[in-house]
Amino acid sequence: MTHTLDDRSGFLVRLLAGAALMCSLALVQVQAQSQALTATKPRIVILATGGTIAGAGATAANSATYQAAKVPVDKLIAGVPEIGDVAEVRGEQVFQIASESFTNEKLVQLAKRVSQLAKEPGVDGIVITHGTDTLEETAFFLNIVVRTDKPIVVVGSMRPGTAMSADGMLNLLNAVVVAGSPQSRGKGVLVSMNDQIDTGRDVSKRINIQTGAFSSPWGPLGMVVEGKTYWFRTLAKRHTMTSEFDIDSIDKLPEVQIIFGSGNMSPALYEAAAKGGAKAIVNAGTGNGSVPNYAVDTLRALRAQGVQIIRSSRVAGGFVLRNSEQPDDKYDWLVAHDLNPQKAKLLAAVALTKTSDTKELQRIFWEY
Repeated sequence: MTHTLDDRSGFLVRLLAGAALMCSLALVQVQAQSQALTATKPRIVILATGGTIAGAGATAANSATYQAAKVPVDKLIAGVPEIGDVAEVRGEQVFQIASESFTNEKLVQLAKRVSQLAKEPGVDGIVITHGTDTLEETAFFLNIVVRTDKPIVVVGSMRPGTAMSADGMLNLLNAVVVAGSPQSRGKGVLVSMNDQIDTGRDVSKRINIQTGAFSSPWGPLGMVVEGKTYWFRTLAKRHTMTSEFDIDSIDKLPEVQIIFGSGNMSPALYEAAAKGGAKAIVNAGTGNGSVPNYAVDTLRALRAQGVQIIRSSRVAGGFVLRNSEQPDDKYDWLVAHDLNPQKAKLLAAVALTKTSDTKELQRIFWEY
C-alpha cells in the first residue's frame, strides 16, 4: 500500500496538532495545580502596633538599647520573605507605639478591629505584632473578649531587627505558621515567641534582657519547629468562643488600679486610687496575696464605699487561696486565683462592664 505526499503531510499535521493539544492540557493541569496550591495557603492579616519587633538600634551590638516602633508593617513583612511560602499575608498599621504606652482605649480599638477581621470569610488567622512590655495584657484581653475560633497570635521580640542574633524575624514567621495552622483553631489567643506556643491567658514576661523572656507557670501549649506546629496541651479556662464577654458590645473599660505590696506600705495609696476613680483595686500582695494588718481597715472602708477589692500576688507562680490570710467572705473581697496582678486588673475591668455583684465577679475569676 502506498501513501501519497498529501497523506503523509496530513498525518504529520494531525500528529503535531495532537502533541500541541497534549502540551496545552498538561500546561492547564500544571496551572490548575499551582492555583490549587496557592488557594490552600492560609490568608493571614498582620496587625502591627509597634514595639521592639519594629525597633532599631544604633549598631548591631545594641540589643537592649534602641528605639522601639520605628519599622512600618510593610517593611516588617518584606524583611521575612519566607512568610510568602507559608501564607498569603497583608498588613495593617494599627498603632506605632512602644507597648508601655497602650491605654484602655487602644486595647478596645485593637480588639474591635481583630473581631471585625475575624468575621471576614477571607481571613483565616490574625497575627498581632506587639511590644513585649504589655504583650501579655493585650493577649489576655483579646482572649476574653474576641468571640472567634480563628487563630489569633500575638508576637514580639526581645531584640530589634538591627541587632546581631535578632529574634524578630523567626518569631514573626513562626507566628504566621501558628496563625495559619488548622490545629490552632479553638485554642484561644496564642503567643508565639522563642519557638514556643503559649496561651495568652497564662504567659508572662519574666525577664527583660533575654530572648526566652516569656513563659507560663503551667508550661507551653506547644512548639514551632521548622515551620510545623507541635501541640501538647490545651487551655482549660473559658476563652474566645466560650466567653460571656464580647468586644463588639464594649466601648469603654472602667478604671481599675494595682497597688504593689511591700513592707511598710502606705494605706493612702489605696485611698488615692479610689479618689482617682478606680472602681476596683488589685492588691498585688506579698505571698498569698497578703494585706498588712494596718491596711485592712482602709480596704474594708473602701469596699463599703463600693470599690471592689481583689487580692492577687506579686509572686510569679502559684495562686491566691480564698479565705486564707484574710477572711474574704466576711470582708466581701475577691481573689484573683492564679492570675497575676496585671491580668487580674483587666479581667476585673471587663467583668465590671457586666456586673458589680461580688459573687458573680468571683465566679468569673474562677472560670477565666
